[in-house]
Amino acid sequence: MSINLALGRARKAARGVAWLFKGVMGENAYQAYLDHHAKTHVAEPPMTEREFWRDKTDRQDVNPEGRCC
Repeated sequence: MSINLALGRARKAARGVAWLFKGVMGENAYQAYLDHHAKTHVAEPPMTEREFWRDKTDRQDVNPEGRCC
């Protein structure tokens, strides 16, 4: 196996682990929101990232049974 092929596979695996970690931690939630918003709410501007995280935190505080800790 060539070194380039091995490095390519290692990079792909690392990207996969990073993607999974971000999903578990919720880091990609804003991007998922933007994707959904672009498809369903075309006429209105999306929340800024700061507004999104404030809204998400407020909703979690009101509905705490959805969290593990």
